[in-house]
Amino acid sequence: MRWNVIMALIVGTCTIHAAPERLVCLGGSVTETVFALGSGSLVAGVDDSSTRPPEAADRPSIGYYRMASAEGILSLNPDAVLASEDAGPPHVMEQLKGTGTPVITVTGGHTIPDALTRIHAIAQYLGKEREGINLATELEQGMKAIPPVDGDPVDVLFVFARGAGTLNVSGTGTAADEIIRLAGGRNAVTGYEGYRPLTAEAMVTAAPDVILLTDSGLGSIGGPEGLASIPGISMTPAGRDNRIVSLDDLYLLGFGPRVHEAVLDLHRKLYP
Repeated sequence: MRWNVIMALIVGTCTIHAAPERLVCLGGSVTETVFALGSGSLVAGVDDSSTRPPEAADRPSIGYYRMASAEGILSLNPDAVLASEDAGPPHVMEQLKGTGTPVITVTGGHTIPDALTRIHAIAQYLGKEREGINLATELEQGMKAIPPVDGDPVDVLFVFARGAGTLNVSGTGTAADEIIRLAGGRNAVTGYEGYRPLTAEAMVTAAPDVILLTDSGLGSIGGPEGLASIPGISMTPAGRDNRIVSLDDLYLLGFGPRVHEAVLDLHRKLYP
């Protein structure tokens, strides 16, 4: 992406302030990008989605970034909050601003252009422009290295699981849909946008070659054995061939600075 385009996008997503000394990060890809730029020492607090790098787990957490509390954030005495645009609730962000705490918001989108925009916006705010250029270049070059797919793409069904009683299937317009496409797969469900509850009938109709989950999602339903026991799974090509793939949650869906690695990793699992 051309630098002047990046600058135009940054202007629309980030207001520039003096670099902070104590920063609270809201959003896993935001936190991971700050660390990747070499500014992890500034991070005084994170949210529950900030699982990478491992050092981020050592920071105090304010809870889930979409359900933050002003009190929890302010208890960490930040001099700035760097947040995904999805952070909230909105009234909490307004409360923070009302205290005089700078709230810097960056895109929360799940595309490669979004990942690049996020890197450059955060880098500019932190005074790490050169590091941002290097990190973005690495991502772009990594995406160019994804091998092309010969023949028909693999049909992939992404299941978002939070226990056996909470199973949803991704349609279009989601981070899962985009990562499948980038890895050379084809979403097995295209009849709706977003997520809908998993049913045995829908599973059989989708007939996926591969079932994709996050590591925590697969673990929440008892691993591959638990997944196999769900009605409809055994009647799909993926179930019959035991083609179940799982990857770390933030790595797979976060579209952070490692997204090119995640795409290549998924590609290799889809096309071994």
